[in-house]
Amino acid sequence: MDFNVPAAPPWIQNHRRQILPMFLQAKRVFAAALFTALATLSCFAQTAPSNSFEGIQIELPASGRIRIENQFGGVAAEVWKEKYVSVSATIAGTRSFARSPVVVDNTNQLLGIRIIRRPTDPVAGVRVTIKVPEGARLEIITGKGAAFLRGIPSSASLKSISGEVEVEFLGSPDADIIAKSMTGTVKSELPQLLSNSGHVLQARVGNGAQTLRINTQSGNISLFATLDPPVSKTTTRKVIKPDPLEETAVVPIKAAGTPAPVQDTQEISEGDIIRVDSQLVTLNMSVIDRSTNRGLVGLNKSDFRLFENGAEQEILQFESSSAPFDLLLLIDLSGSTRDKVKLIRAAALRFIDAARSFDRIGVISFAATPEVVSPLTLNRQSLRQRVNAMDTSAGDTKLYDATDFAVNQLLRDAKNARRTAIIVMSDGLDGSIDGVQGEGSKLSYKDLLGRVQEFDGVLYALWLDTEYQALSPLDTQPEAFDAGHDRMREMADTGGGVFYEVDRLEDLAGAYERVVADLGTVYGLAYRPVNKVRDGKWRAVRVNVDRPSAVARGKRGYYAN
Repeated sequence: MDFNVPAAPPWIQNHRRQILPMFLQAKRVFAAALFTALATLSCFAQTAPSNSFEGIQIELPASGRIRIENQFGGVAAEVWKEKYVSVSATIAGTRSFARSPVVVDNTNQLLGIRIIRRPTDPVAGVRVTIKVPEGARLEIITGKGAAFLRGIPSSASLKSISGEVEVEFLGSPDADIIAKSMTGTVKSELPQLLSNSGHVLQARVGNGAQTLRINTQSGNISLFATLDPPVSKTTTRKVIKPDPLEETAVVPIKAAGTPAPVQDTQEISEGDIIRVDSQLVTLNMSVIDRSTNRGLVGLNKSDFRLFENGAEQEILQFESSSAPFDLLLLIDLSGSTRDKVKLIRAAALRFIDAARSFDRIGVISFAATPEVVSPLTLNRQSLRQRVNAMDTSAGDTKLYDATDFAVNQLLRDAKNARRTAIIVMSDGLDGSIDGVQGEGSKLSYKDLLGRVQEFDGVLYALWLDTEYQALSPLDTQPEAFDAGHDRMREMADTGGGVFYEVDRLEDLAGAYERVVADLGTVYGLAYRPVNKVRDGKWRAVRVNVDRPSAVARGKRGYYAN
């Protein structure tokens, strides 16, 4: 039996179609529990019975983002009406782990849940079970493990290499759906037609109030709707043992109770169950000497003082300006740049040559849709080859969708614990701007600014002047060029980076090099606010540097959602 394939949750087992084999009986269950003190947590770790299935409860702001990555098993998710998240994990096998493989990172931007396996850990499958609020934005990533989703939150993205994916709509579907399997099949009880020999389903059902994206390489995808009543607060699940003659065990699944309050981060010692990083605010600040306008390097943690709404905060984490970055170039290759693509390639190559050798670089080009030219890599030779192969793209410019795509790409690699930066090159003429012809981004500009505000990294904007004289109403109007300029400036300001005006494409390479120089003066700071109330209000952040003429430049605050 492949431990990478999890047992189906109760709502799948009760369904008439059981598409996946169940797990072996879970001989050892790790209860992921959040308690108010380390002593309480340690006591629980020693006394919890082996067949318990307790879960932790984590507060989630409205429209909060949840990302679950499990490369060692499956994920079963369910949408419920509570305003918080309930998550638990079951580990198959009899050998114990030195530490739990479940890591939870809960910041004000993202609730991240991932499974890790250390070299000394036994080979065992891990199944994650989670319940999420209706307004959540959910992302699930698995390797060979299956992914189940019952009910659809505000938006959901399910990605797997070879695992089966099954989605159950509760009641009449009302969503924009894209389901793709490279070599597997898409099976659907919905009335929409499949395409590409049954490998793709793309349709709007109802009014498209929700968003569902499914992508697998070889796994099969199943979509169906049911009018079954909601699952009760307490259910039971049969766990089938490998020997059919053995007794079938029934394991209680307890519903989550009152949400646990957010507590300070606990660095859990050996034998503890879970590590939680809660409400950690991260900042990336470049430090400039105002008298010379040059960046300052070599500063230490003791050189910084950090304030939130005037109250000084303790800096818990510090990264020097020499710490590595993940750098993502986002390059506009729409029709307006068609005649200058050689200059754009040359400028990107100059950026690659100027960057530090230990910084990973990725490249995304876009027009109507974003395209990954190169994933994040340290291989400069491969990167140069891919950049040299870039060409203009067809379709209208969708800058906001492409920027959102770039943010999501970096979030997928958040486990690498590198600082991150996006460098956007564009004239800012998203098709949604008045006076620009064509279809604009699906994501509104206001929502994009919210995404950039939540992004833990830095965003730089290189605005390219492509203005020409409008000779007809079908041409891009002068006020649209002004709007594109101003919006890119605001994007950089919101993202804590720098805005550069590039009047001529010939100057683009120099702008890229200035970005590289600025990134070499960026320091990483993290703190946990003294004010733990999540009231959705703006919190102003100020950083002082104990050096003459030094000024810290970066994001000036956040919303406490």
